[in-house]
Amino acid sequence: MPRGRSQKRLQRASSRGLRRANVGRPDFDVCAPVLTAKCTARIHRKQTQPKPLSITLLAVGHKRSRDDILRIVLSNIGTYGDTNPLIAIALELKRRGHVPVMALPAVYEPKIRPLGLEFHAVRPDIDPTNTILVEMIYDVKKGTERGLREFLFPALRQTYDDLLEAATKPERADLLLLGELNYAGPIVAEVTGIPWASYVLAPLSFFSAFDPPVLPMYPRLARADKAVPGLGRVIRRLARFVSRKWPEPIYELRRELGLPKGANPLFDAKHSPFLVLALFSRLLGKEQKDWPEHTKITGFCYYDADAGNQALPSNLEKFLAAGPPPVVFTLGSAAVLAAGKFYEFSARAAVKLGIRAVLLIGTDPRNRPRQELPESICVAEYAPFSALFSRASLVVHQGGVGTTAQCLRAGKPMLIMPYSHDQPDNGRRMQRLKVAGVIQRINYTPMKVARRLKAMLDEPRFAKRAQSVAGQMAREDGVRVACNALEELGRQKRKP
Repeated sequence: MPRGRSQKRLQRASSRGLRRANVGRPDFDVCAPVLTAKCTARIHRKQTQPKPLSITLLAVGHKRSRDDILRIVLSNIGTYGDTNPLIAIALELKRRGHVPVMALPAVYEPKIRPLGLEFHAVRPDIDPTNTILVEMIYDVKKGTERGLREFLFPALRQTYDDLLEAATKPERADLLLLGELNYAGPIVAEVTGIPWASYVLAPLSFFSAFDPPVLPMYPRLARADKAVPGLGRVIRRLARFVSRKWPEPIYELRRELGLPKGANPLFDAKHSPFLVLALFSRLLGKEQKDWPEHTKITGFCYYDADAGNQALPSNLEKFLAAGPPPVVFTLGSAAVLAAGKFYEFSARAAVKLGIRAVLLIGTDPRNRPRQELPESICVAEYAPFSALFSRASLVVHQGGVGTTAQCLRAGKPMLIMPYSHDQPDNGRRMQRLKVAGVIQRINYTPMKVARRLKAMLDEPRFAKRAQSVAGQMAREDGVRVACNALEELGRQKRKP
C-alpha cells in the first residue's frame, strides 16, 4: 500500500472513531493525538527522515541496536491450543534477537510475562471458568455462529482499538502475525500499512474444494466426497451460504473507518496476501491449488509449558513410575469445561478393562468422578502433554489440533471423541493416517468405550503405525520454518 494512503487511512481511523470508542478511558483520550502523530511519523520516517523527528522517536520507543531487529506483534483470540503455537514462535524470535510482542486476551498475561515477553491485553477477555460459554461454542449445530456473533463480534471495535495500540505504541511494529479469530487484525494492518502474516492451525481453515473438510453440522457430506464428483465445491459453497450474514459487524467497522467492504472476512480476508503460515504437518494436510497464495506449511509448533514449567505433578510422576503405561483421557484446554460425563464414563471403562488410566480433569470440580476410584486410576488437573503422552499407551481426546499434534509427536495411537469446529475433520484425517479411531459423543458410554479401547490395545498395528508417523514428524521443525519465513517477509518489506 502506498505510504500516503496509509497515512490518510490512519488519520481517518483516529478522527472517525478512535476517541468515540474509548470515552471514559482517560489513558486513550490523552494519548490518541500522540498515537496518530507517532504512527504517521513512523510511516514516513524512511521517506523523509527529518532529523529532529528521528531523535524523538528513539527517545519515546525502544532503541534498536541493529537494523535487522524486527518488532513483531503476535495476536489471536482463542484457547491455549490457539495460543501455544504463538508462544513457541515468540520464544524463538526472541532467541534470535527480535522483539516479539504478545497481543492476547488478558487471561494469558500470567503465563506470558514470566517468559520475558512483552504483553498487551486485547479484548474480549476469556473467563476460564465460564462453562456456559464453552458449552455454547461447542454446540455442533450453532456453536461456530454463536461464538462469532455473541462473543467475538460484539467486542470487535474494542479488539481493533487494543490491537492498534499494541501495533503502534510505544513504537510502530515492523510486522504483525495474526490468527484467524482476530478479525480486527487485517483491518489494523490495512489502516496502518504494517505488513502482516496470518496463520492457521488446521486444514479445515482453508475450506478447500479439493480436500473438503468435515463440516460439524453436516458430517455425512464428508463421507461422500470421494464418491460424488464436485462435492467439495458444494461443501465450500454451502459453508459460505450458511454464514453469509455473520460478518456484518466487520463490514460495519470497515465503513466506519472509511474502508471499502473488502473480501469475505470468514474465508478470504483473514489470510494475508504476503504470507500464510500453515502451522501443521504435511501428514495432516498437503498444499491444494485453491489455498491462498504464499501459503507455507511449516510443521507443528509445540509449546505446552505452564509459564515455562514443564514438570509433571508429583502424584502423577509417582503413578507413571509405578506401573505400565496407562491410557490417558483428556479434553484439552477448552472442551474440558463442557465435559459432561466424559470422565465418569472413562473411569468406568478403565475399571471394566482392568487397565491403568490417567484422567486430566481440569479445574472444574464437576469433572471429578463420583465413584470411588481404584489405585489404578490417577486423577490430575493438568499435565504438559509433551511430558505425559510419551509415557502413555493410548490417548483418548477431543480431537483438538494441539492435542492431536502432541499425540503424533509422542507416537501414540488415539481414540478421538470430537466436539465441533475442526475436531471432526482432524479425527477423520487421523483415521486416514491409520493412527486413530473415532467415537461420537452420543456413543461415548462405558461399554462402547471399553470395547473400542480393547480392540485398539489388542491390535499392535495402531501402535506400530503411530511410531512410524512419529519418526516421519521428527524431521519437521515448525518453529524454525515459521520464524525463517517471518524474517524473510520482514526483510522484503524493509527494502526501499
